Amino acid sequence: MRIDIVSDVICPWCYIGKRRLAQALQQRPEVEAEILWHPFQLNPDMPPEGMARDRYIAAKFGGGQHANRIYQNVTEVGATVGIPFHFERIQVTPSTRDAHRLIRRATEAGDADPLVEALFNAYFIEGRNVGDRVILAEIAQKAGLDGEEAARFLASPDGAEEVVAEDMSARRIGINAVPCFIFERKYVVSGAQEAEFFFPLFDLLKTQGAAAPVG
Repeated sequence: MRIDIVSDVICPWCYIGKRRLAQALQQRPEVEAEILWHPFQLNPDMPPEGMARDRYIAAKFGGGQHANRIYQNVTEVGATVGIPFHFERIQVTPSTRDAHRLIRRATEAGDADPLVEALFNAYFIEGRNVGDRVILAEIAQKAGLDGEEAARFLASPDGAEEVVAEDMSARRIGINAVPCFIFERKYVVSGAQEAEFFFPLFDLLKTQGAAAPVG
């Protein structure tokens, strides 16, 4: 089963959605899933160096008090899927273009899922700047990739245009919020749904697969 996930590495609901989908797949071990990650930049106009977190919160939420209420809710939900969010550790809201370039590279190499998990962990739990290329190369190495190769790749322009084009394509087809899950290029699920939400869709796709003609 092919599952395309449109997300951003600084979206907490994308992290929660990833964990909930993993729970669903774990509870349905007969479902063999191929997961492909696609870029969506929450802040496409963010400068490459990012923005100080307090300035970003003031601009986006109108101040820390409103943001704290939102983050408290996210933290409580995250705890239910084993994510110990630490928003207070985040000092910079980064541009995520390079992170998406790296995810694209990992996808081409075979499997981006460990890297995506590592990026979420680095940002939301460790508070690291996932817009910094040196840090990105370190995260790539911890995720099982070649850190030196990742650093060379990030220093090049490779993949930048493709990431922007894919982001714009997602918006053109009506994706304006993430996470967004696309099953077998036919069925779209928006938002970080509970694990049980996916079960009827698994069953439907299994039935359709069984009914598909052979040859």
